[in-house]
Amino acid sequence: MINVTKSFLPPIENYTKLLEGIWNRAHLTNNGPLLMELEEKLKDYFAAKHFIFLNNGTSAIQIAIKGLGITGEVITTPFSYVATTSSLVWENCEPVFADIDSNSLTIDPKLIEPLITAKTTAILATHVYGIPCDVEGIEKIAKKHKLKVIYDAAHAFGVNYNGKPLVNYGDASTLSFHATKLFHTTEGGGLVANDETIAHRFGYMRNFGHKGQEDFWGVGINAKNSEFHAAMGLCVFPYISEIIEKRKELSELYDRLLINTGIKISRPVVPKGTDYNYAYYPVIFENEAALLTVRDSLNAQYVYPRRYFYPSLSTLNYVKKYEVPVSDEISRKVLCLPLYHGLELDQVKRICQVITQVLRFKS
Repeated sequence: MINVTKSFLPPIENYTKLLEGIWNRAHLTNNGPLLMELEEKLKDYFAAKHFIFLNNGTSAIQIAIKGLGITGEVITTPFSYVATTSSLVWENCEPVFADIDSNSLTIDPKLIEPLITAKTTAILATHVYGIPCDVEGIEKIAKKHKLKVIYDAAHAFGVNYNGKPLVNYGDASTLSFHATKLFHTTEGGGLVANDETIAHRFGYMRNFGHKGQEDFWGVGINAKNSEFHAAMGLCVFPYISEIIEKRKELSELYDRLLINTGIKISRPVVPKGTDYNYAYYPVIFENEAALLTVRDSLNAQYVYPRRYFYPSLSTLNYVKKYEVPVSDEISRKVLCLPLYHGLELDQVKRICQVITQVLRFKS
């Protein structure tokens, strides 16, 4: 059985060695030494002034919204994982959907400005599949209208754009370290912020607002993570370059076997200046019928790709409806093929053989 992804697991002896230290110290959570070490390593990796390790990527978005004082309307993308939208609603903000660019599949800056009203306070954009948003275009609009910018960078670990880590754009970037991600801590997430005041606010908010044992900075939640999760992160981190390189090799094989071969299939466009992380391998079919036929044929061979993202978030039953024809269409036609460190080249060839046979038969 080949699933769309499979968690990378480091050598178990590396993990158990760190577990022994946790047992000896009996310091399981509340900013233990392993968590502090992981935060420092990731801060250096991101070349960020501040990095905060959290329990998951959804908490990261919620804390970013609250910590930046975002209220009212937030212009966001309809093509993302549901947490991007649900976090806004959870924090009593109103998502306003701007359609996506048909090439990069990220939010289209040209469509943001017409949606700005007196109630607009921020832009929440997603680096879809690790593909950078038009950060220059978004920054220009945000400065003009004095809006905050949050980037959902759940897919963007290891991506550089114009020579710097992608997570350093905007007022804050949120990350997910879920087990299915390129870098993971089993469960986890994080926040990057380069403003010291904002970063301190985020830090207080993840720990009930504590400012010492008997004092409180303000309101907060419990978004801390544990030494066990930090240990996993410390064990996975040394393999990041190897993980990205393997995914690149697999992605390039997919490209050779699927793209420009005469079958009607295309790929999102990664902007120039991007050092990509190969987080996912999405393909766009001619129509939904072709996607469903390919998916069912792969499932019959015990291969399980994923419709990611489907449906378009503008269809959720707790948001206002907006006209987002590109997102609606792409969500019906895009399929993420299996891509993970342990996937074999022969398995990729087998997947591509099924796809090409199905599409050539249909044509």
